[in-house]
Amino acid sequence: MSAAKTQVLITGATGYIGGTVLQLLLAHPKRDTFEITAYVRNEDKAKKLHELGVKTAIGTYDEGNKLTEAASKADVVFNIANADHLEGNKALLRGLKQQFEITKKAPILIHTSGTGIFMDNAQGESTDKIYYDTNIAEIEALPDTALHRNVDLEVVAADKAGYARTYILLPGTVYGLASGKLVDIGIMNHRSIQIPFLIKYSLDRGHAGVIGEGKNIWPHVHVDDVAHMFIVVFDAVLGPNGQSVAHGREGFYFVENGEYELMDVSKEVAKAFYDLGIQKTPDVKPFTEEEKAKYFGITFLGFNSRGRGDRSRTLGWKATKTKEDFIASIRLDVESLAAELKK
Repeated sequence: MSAAKTQVLITGATGYIGGTVLQLLLAHPKRDTFEITAYVRNEDKAKKLHELGVKTAIGTYDEGNKLTEAASKADVVFNIANADHLEGNKALLRGLKQQFEITKKAPILIHTSGTGIFMDNAQGESTDKIYYDTNIAEIEALPDTALHRNVDLEVVAADKAGYARTYILLPGTVYGLASGKLVDIGIMNHRSIQIPFLIKYSLDRGHAGVIGEGKNIWPHVHVDDVAHMFIVVFDAVLGPNGQSVAHGREGFYFVENGEYELMDVSKEVAKAFYDLGIQKTPDVKPFTEEEKAKYFGITFLGFNSRGRGDRSRTLGWKATKTKEDFIASIRLDVESLAAELKK
């Protein structure tokens, strides 16, 4: 008699990070030991995922009952859809609690947050403050009002209550144009948010922009390396020593492979704009106060968000993409977005 397969639920399965993770799960060497269910928004995506051997549950994060039901059937949940939808994440946790009450075995939750929890209010100025994923006291000292923090606290509370084992992954600035089967069939977002955000607003004003002097610092990490970290955690917690993998209040894993200053990015955008004839000189012009008001939310690009993934590396994660890869990716984003704008 064959052993029952591990039931895996993934949210955000057609998103930028989630889709990249799903593609790794589909190619996993132990793929025949687990079944994958994707929580998706519509029938069209569901149909295409079925063709890849993925089961689906259809719903949104506003449909809490559907999310609870899907989570209640899962042994492992990759939660990659929305780090800030508090009620949706509570609904997912209720499902995990139901699973625990039935099986008396705590399901695993691999949750996505981000180094945005460390953001200060700088406007292009640098900081020496660096957070480490091994320094739990500093993480716990963060204000409850920090970005993503309210959901993170609910996830940690679930672990403390004993009805789930939780692992929170916190990527920095994720970059790189995603590729693979899900991109090819047209159901996956292939582009990040943060750097394209800067490029789009710079395209709108016709000149590369920056916040203040652009000396503020963020970590960077390629989307493929982020996805690989999810698999590293998945393999570790399902392995023979899974119980010893840090979880709950200690289960924070920063995902980064170096740092950049905002001006590093803005200068590359300016070079690409100049080469493409978008701007007449290869310089960078700070966003004005009027433009900051016009381009809602752009000021966060001028904040600092510094973190080190020591715990992630101790678990065995190794990033392959460097700062050189990050800088090289900026021109590709510019060319891609500029081409879309022309269309």
